Amino acid sequence: MLQLVNILIVPGAYLIGSIPSSIWIGRMFFNTDVREYGSGNAGATNTFRVLGTKPGIIVFILDLMKGFLAVKLANLNPELISNPEYFLTLQLILGVAAILGHVFPLYVGFKGGKGVATLFGVILGISLLPTLIMAGVFFVTLFATRYVSLSSIIAGISFPILTLIIFNSDALPLVIFSIAIPLLIIFTHQKNIERLLHNNESKADLSKFGLKGKK
Repeated sequence: MLQLVNILIVPGAYLIGSIPSSIWIGRMFFNTDVREYGSGNAGATNTFRVLGTKPGIIVFILDLMKGFLAVKLANLNPELISNPEYFLTLQLILGVAAILGHVFPLYVGFKGGKGVATLFGVILGISLLPTLIMAGVFFVTLFATRYVSLSSIIAGISFPILTLIIFNSDALPLVIFSIAIPLLIIFTHQKNIERLLHNNESKADLSKFGLKGKK
């Protein structure tokens, strides 16, 4: 039975990550495919932009939970719990599988979102404090600039700084993961970076949350 779990657990994490929250909610409740509007991405940010605040919040929570639940699949292998490094490695592998599922979802033609919310869920499932600090970095940057993409990139860059310098982690799997994360975020935000450099990136409307931010 345990061998079967080992075979299915990583594909299972990918399938969880592949659940296209924004697309399904858009189609079922708004008769809208969010990929056909706004930035064309199937993520929480574009859902906010296309469908509104409440659907955006729901999609963000669902996408975050995908990463969190994928990491928790590691608990299905109790033999590894007694070995912290192997257990952490499995958690990170499952987290990466979920993120890849979100970016390249099986159910909707491998055209998904950018994986930021799912990444937050992965880190939340592994370590609470860095997640809270990253969230703080994200929201401070968002309030200051109103650029969701820039906020995501800076939050992603903060993760290896938090992991390697602030918390001084020497767990090799976590070190590798922390370095890979900002690279992944930069890769998935290439078009946003181009628009930021040309000063034509869309800004978030913080007034929906009772905030004004910096103009």
